Amino acid sequence: MSETRSITTATSSKRAQRLSDQQGRPGGSRGMRVLVTGILVVVAVYFLVPVYWVVIAATKSTEDLFGSNGFLLGSEFSLWSNLHEVLTYDGGIFVRWFGNSVLYAGVGALIATYLAAAGGYALAKYRFCGRNLVFGTILGGVLVPGTATALPLFLLFSQLGLANTYWSVLLPSLVSPFGLFLCRIYADATIDDSLIEAARIDGASELRIFHTVGLKILTPALVTVFLFQLVGIWNNYFLPLVMLSDSTLYPITLGLNNWRSQVDRLPEFYELTTGGALLSIIPLAIAMIVLQRFWRGGLTEGSVK
Repeated sequence: MSETRSITTATSSKRAQRLSDQQGRPGGSRGMRVLVTGILVVVAVYFLVPVYWVVIAATKSTEDLFGSNGFLLGSEFSLWSNLHEVLTYDGGIFVRWFGNSVLYAGVGALIATYLAAAGGYALAKYRFCGRNLVFGTILGGVLVPGTATALPLFLLFSQLGLANTYWSVLLPSLVSPFGLFLCRIYADATIDDSLIEAARIDGASELRIFHTVGLKILTPALVTVFLFQLVGIWNNYFLPLVMLSDSTLYPITLGLNNWRSQVDRLPEFYELTTGGALLSIIPLAIAMIVLQRFWRGGLTEGSVK
């Protein structure tokens, strides 16, 4: 009986100690949450203030843009007239630039994400000679900035007759070393070999396994790769600048810079530039809002026990 009581007393003391530890944690965790929240608020303000300025600037005339506070509305609300000018100037060239950016960024990001998923899945789940060498080469590609490859690509595409065409901007956008690296790491951690073996036993081909099992599990990583590639291509300026000379092939970044370069002799281009900048951020905001929910977890998380 004494041994039983001692065991019961020890168990009770351990439970009391555990309970006191759990009760003591919220204070520390609350302080950490306050600190993290404060940092996130500062970061959010840092990124949102320029967007707010663009929205306010797009509502002003040229006079109000320089004669009023940059974060307050001007004497007249000129948003709709400014946007109308943006969309109709020079025969609607901005609409052409917008379509070009959608083509470069949308198609480029979609194909680059698929190729990254296929390559990452293959490197993670197939054993073949030279696999680590291939992966190391890809890691080296992540470290090479895009500006370092723009001139060699221009010389190569000039010899192939592809310079100053849609292909000169689209083809380099189809490769994402960072996306392949991320998909390889994510596939290795989340796609269990037993799922692949079960699918093979059921008679599924390798391509079918990749499309029905691999892509579904890789969804959070694919969304991340797609958004990174979409934003990178949409904001890309140097590669189109090197590759393109025809203004009808310009993306939004190059077109807006072309307008901005004319503000010294034509001040009305200030209104065109601010209005175009406002329109240029809308697709990225929509993509971020629509796709962010896929970051919350894999579709088959916990499927393997």
